[in-house]
Amino acid sequence: MTVEIVSIDEMKKRVGTEIGLTDWLEIDQERINKFADCTLDRQWIHVDEKMAAKGPFGKTIAHGFLTVSLLSHFSEKHAIVPEGTKMTVNYGMNKLR
Repeated sequence: MTVEIVSIDEMKKRVGTEIGLTDWLEIDQERINKFADCTLDRQWIHVDEKMAAKGPFGKTIAHGFLTVSLLSHFSEKHAIVPEGTKMTVNYGMNKLR
């Protein structure tokens, strides 16, 4: 884990810039199926490999929310925190698209 401690002014300057890179994380069918079970989102495009093979992407695709939920994992790998921070929490997101 990389933690970079910066001033609030420095954080403001970095809005819209790349934070850093992490190692690749494979999103396999097992992970997709487990996410589908947790969220009750078993749409065929995610979990039915035969039907998805005939669909627009040629195979299953990961849920968009699975991708978003992994942001916590990636932020642990490379974190930028303001000076004086004692603890961080995932408070939510605005204008996520």
